[in-house]
Amino acid sequence: MVYVYSLIAACLLGLGFVLQQHAAERAPLRDLLSFRLLLDLVKVPLWLWGIGCMVLGQVFSVLALARGDLSRVEPLLATNLIFAMALARWRGGQRLGFSGWAGVALLSGGVAAFIVAGAPEGGSAEVSALRHWLVVGLVVGAALLLVAVARHLRLVEEPPLLAAAAGLLYGLQDALTRTSSRIAGDSGLAALLVTWQPYTIVALAVTGLLLVQSAFEAGELRMSLPALTAAEPLAGIACGIGFLGDRLRVTPAALAWQVAGLAAVVTGVFVLGRHPALPTSRGGGRQPAAEG
Repeated sequence: MVYVYSLIAACLLGLGFVLQQHAAERAPLRDLLSFRLLLDLVKVPLWLWGIGCMVLGQVFSVLALARGDLSRVEPLLATNLIFAMALARWRGGQRLGFSGWAGVALLSGGVAAFIVAGAPEGGSAEVSALRHWLVVGLVVGAALLLVAVARHLRLVEEPPLLAAAAGLLYGLQDALTRTSSRIAGDSGLAALLVTWQPYTIVALAVTGLLLVQSAFEAGELRMSLPALTAAEPLAGIACGIGFLGDRLRVTPAALAWQVAGLAAVVTGVFVLGRHPALPTSRGGGRQPAAEG
């Protein structure tokens, strides 16, 4: 069921991202990286449908994370781009062609290679608080750095960095979701409510949502979705190994296949992200909006 829940989550997330970008690209640019952006978008029915798909996808990802290891679930969630491609192709009638099928093969094959070679297993060993907070700090710090760099670039160059920052936060959110499910399973919901993890998850989800919508607003989907899709599993796997105690096979052959699998996933994500089936902003470009 871990695989079933993960793939359902990926499907819903991919559909949700496409719908959200169609709505966010029309939002006024003055709201970029402002919570006013979310207040504007909540009035748009298409965006709400996209958020609904994303929320359902998150529910299924929680179900997957409650039953499986983070290092096993994260690569499967990366297949959301395949489902986004399917919706975009249906909406636009664009054939996949060689590059599209190559991207699908690289992404799906890379996921399979990583899972088979790594055989991820959840760890039971205690991880030191220093190591835990060091990993959390590195992920959050990298996200903040990406946002800071993006704010000093031209508008057209911001989406990949903002989306990558969101992906890092989503990967950390997935790791804390796994931690929360362990606490709830061991000690009950009441014990979970007095810990910091669920409240941090909400903060990461809202901040990540703002970054994603700002990336979708600033440029076309192909500029942001690949970076988002690539960053989330990499951050999630790093957190899984870093402070959740996930274990992977460490024989030379297994490590080589794991590296090759992750490289194929990232390459496939960016090949699909450049495919013409993914929608571009209508009107050839965005100008700062004066309305509303």
